[in-house]
Amino acid sequence: MGVKFRGRREDYRLVTGAGCYTSDWNFPDQVYAVFVRSNRGHAKLRGIDASVAREMEGVLAVLTGEDTMAAGFGAAPSLIRYPGKGGMSFPKIHREVMAETRVRYVGQEVALVVATTETIAQDAAESIIVDYEDMASVVDAEDALKPGAPQLYDHIQNNLVFDFEYGNEAVAKEAFVGAAHVTKLVLDAPRLIGNPMEPKAALATYDPATEVYDLYAPSQGMTMMRGGLSVGTGIPPEKLRCHAYDVGGGFGVRAEAYSEYCSLLLAAKKVGRPVKWISTRSETFLSDHHGRAAKMYGELALDTNGKFLAVRFTWIVNAGGYLSGSGSFINTMPPSTHAINVYTIPVVHGVHRIVVTNTTPTTAYRGAARPNVSYIVERLVDEAAREMGIDRLDLRRRNIIPKESYPYSTPTGSVYDSGDVTGLLEDAVKFSDWSGYSKRLADSKMRGKLRGRALCVFTEPAGTGGSPVEETAIKFTETGKALLYTVSGPSGQGHETSYPEIVAAVLGIDPHDITLRFSDPDGPFLRGDGTIGSRSLMSYGSALHNAAKVVIEKGHKLAAKHLEVGAQDIDFVEGQYRVKGTDLFVGLQELAKTYVDTENTLDTQFAGAQMYSFPTGAHVAEVEVDPETGVVEIQSYVGVDDCGTVINHELAEGQVQGGIMQGLGQVLGEVCVYSDEGQLVSGSFMDYCMPRAHDINCLALYWRPIPAPNNPLGAKGVGEAGTTGAVPTLANAIIDALHPLGVNHIDLPLSPSRIWEAINRMQKLG
Repeated sequence: MGVKFRGRREDYRLVTGAGCYTSDWNFPDQVYAVFVRSNRGHAKLRGIDASVAREMEGVLAVLTGEDTMAAGFGAAPSLIRYPGKGGMSFPKIHREVMAETRVRYVGQEVALVVATTETIAQDAAESIIVDYEDMASVVDAEDALKPGAPQLYDHIQNNLVFDFEYGNEAVAKEAFVGAAHVTKLVLDAPRLIGNPMEPKAALATYDPATEVYDLYAPSQGMTMMRGGLSVGTGIPPEKLRCHAYDVGGGFGVRAEAYSEYCSLLLAAKKVGRPVKWISTRSETFLSDHHGRAAKMYGELALDTNGKFLAVRFTWIVNAGGYLSGSGSFINTMPPSTHAINVYTIPVVHGVHRIVVTNTTPTTAYRGAARPNVSYIVERLVDEAAREMGIDRLDLRRRNIIPKESYPYSTPTGSVYDSGDVTGLLEDAVKFSDWSGYSKRLADSKMRGKLRGRALCVFTEPAGTGGSPVEETAIKFTETGKALLYTVSGPSGQGHETSYPEIVAAVLGIDPHDITLRFSDPDGPFLRGDGTIGSRSLMSYGSALHNAAKVVIEKGHKLAAKHLEVGAQDIDFVEGQYRVKGTDLFVGLQELAKTYVDTENTLDTQFAGAQMYSFPTGAHVAEVEVDPETGVVEIQSYVGVDDCGTVINHELAEGQVQGGIMQGLGQVLGEVCVYSDEGQLVSGSFMDYCMPRAHDINCLALYWRPIPAPNNPLGAKGVGEAGTTGAVPTLANAIIDALHPLGVNHIDLPLSPSRIWEAINRMQKLG
């Protein structure tokens, strides 16, 4: 792919402290904001007394729900545009930017104080008295569906927002009735907190002369932020300029326009000065949208030979007190597209129920429900193998979709574009030394440890988005260097390296002469989605590749004119237009310099179609469990992935490594806990376990690429594959270690205390 960088070109800036995160933006005469948040899970608002705060020296404004309601503010609607079970329509739920008459979760915004210093704003916020009338709370989604449960909305019966169904219920029922064996499991995908490196923050300005707002905030895409803000505030998109340079972690929780941002725009207009807000880590725990939060019921039907006949699922998804833009979407339609995982399962039926509770809203979190699919299917396969006395790998081999069957149409209507899962599995077996396990098992037993292993295979849909096109632009400067423009910006993915590499390979110029300008409000107006759904390189990389091809075509005509020959007499070779059979040539960059800012410019804006793919993988983990303490140590982890053509191995490996770590966090420790009253119990790092680098120091990653047939790069998604593979692989390996003691299931996370309790419970029963 042309000249390669060593490492990521952005790394030097970031590791030397020269990055520009949201908290690094400052303006003259800026003022500071602090939010007052609900300390109740569910209550009516009887009144807010801010009289003391308003009289404090340095306080410029106190805004409440009355102000945002008077401004006509409300959050963006859900992405769901399809019917539910029985034609059910997705209901409208008014998302209050600040609480108007009622609070529905601890952490909901109740008031906003703006002052000349952050200290004054904090003192003023603490003086505000909120009069609540407490109401009963419900925090568990299954409890919320029960008769007599507290109701969050008058027009939402039994707290059930949406019932989504896919597959064929009648055919599935018939398949299960005729099955020789049925395996059943109930699994919990616990609520998680994204916890990006930089807490949520924003800086808002307003220019009364132009009526233009500028918002500096962490974002996974300028267009998504601008669109969400426009819908939430009524401000026209062209009057909103969104800035995000360095983003300290995305993971899905930075994809939407949060209510705080809308309030800050209003505050900037009212006080006539830039308004800056940096949340505390506690606010991030409370008010960032959470992830996962689903209870999953699964059944797998098999014949006497272990052939998979059908699967059935019921998901109960906890949406929180309000609906995020993407939370309900990612828990309904996308899981149906790969519900069979990588197996030739002919019959599927699923029902996914979206439920509101008195908790923080949930949204997409790395993997965006895909790890839930792989977790329930791969746990079912392992348990079916145990119950039927079939080797786990053999059972998978019997049911994996053959390579020659791709493209493969699933029973729910999706099409897997390409793959070789059997090849991935066999590579994983080889690279993990699967055959040498007995010796390692004996060694663990000798040291008093329990050893377990697992091999899991998976696929996931990559490229999901709402925009029908992905626009990019290439512009040249007076020095002949190129600027790339996309609405897709990085939060660790390395776009500043990979995108220039792709364009440089086509144009035949040095990648160092190409600079990426992402989410740049001063650049051309572009359509498209942001950095979501493992799609950036596949979609925007392909669009940039094609845009570079257009640049070459333009240059061909311009070179013919410049060299005074016919276009048919010119070849383009390694960045130069050469006249055939002569030594005459002109470089592309020389042409760009010569004709910059003329009607013959090489500048190009290209609209590419949205790209989809189904990356696949096979991961193997071996673990040791200390039966005396329940502590898990990962002894080895091998991943073999197909992300299509690997454009930059270092970047791809980094993405898979990061994804595996987040899957590890979900399996080994992360869980968000609420009390029955709706109080967040795990509201700090003292109570919430985050994965650490030493938790897994034995990663070995390999590639078995099958180029995607539907884009010029042959690329597939890679950013979330690690999480999708790690959750079932690590969970199955730990259960395998505990199985000899009679432990066949523990709810995630598989923390030392939960493992220890399960072991001791079985010892008492034995």
